[in-house]
Parts: sequence; structure tokens; C-alpha cells
Amino acid sequence: MENKTVLAIIQSYSQVPIRITYTQWAHVLENHDYMAGCLEFVLETLGEPDYIATGLKDELIALKAYPKTPISKKSVVVVFKELLDEGFLITAFMTSKPEKILKRGIKWQR
Repeated sequence: MENKTVLAIIQSYSQVPIRITYTQWAHVLENHDYMAGCLEFVLETLGEPDYIATGLKDELIALKAYPKTPISKKSVVVVFKELLDEGFLITAFMTSKPEKILKRGIKWQR
């Protein structure tokens, strides 16, 4: 049975509340185990991104550079979707090559 219980809600750069359920967070951890203990990085990246890039479809990608993470200097990447009055997390991971994501197109920049 899926756990739709909300773990966190954070306002996106455009003030849309983005929800993260336990199920969505478990999905992130299954695919990117190094993200365990990094929920705060994800919340901060969603709430105060350096960039918002366009996704492949209609999803958005928040990026924020961090000089120190559990796995060295990285950019946190959070893929999410905004609907009319709310949104949700799709996935999150860290990268040392944010430019590969930014070349898809920058929608917003701090």
C-alpha cells in the first residue's frame, strides 16, 4: 500500500506549495541512496533555488549549488511538477555537472 502521507510542503520559487510524500521520498532514496539525510537540501533547493530549468516535458527542475554536501561539493537537482494550485516532487539527486541540465533552458534565475 502506498503511503500518501505528506512528509513536507515547501513553497516553490513561484509560491506554489510543493508536497513531498513518504512514498515520493522513498522513491528518491531507492534510486539515489546517498540522498538519505538530505531532505533539508531538497527543501532549500525547492524554496530558494539558484536556477529553475525546463524539463523534458512540463516538469520543472530546481538547482542549487552547495559547497559542502555528504558527498562533496555538488548541485542539488530537484525535479517537480506544478499544477494550478499545488505541485509535487518527482525526484531529486546531486550532480557535479549542473550545466548539462541548465542547457535545456533556464526558466528562472536568482
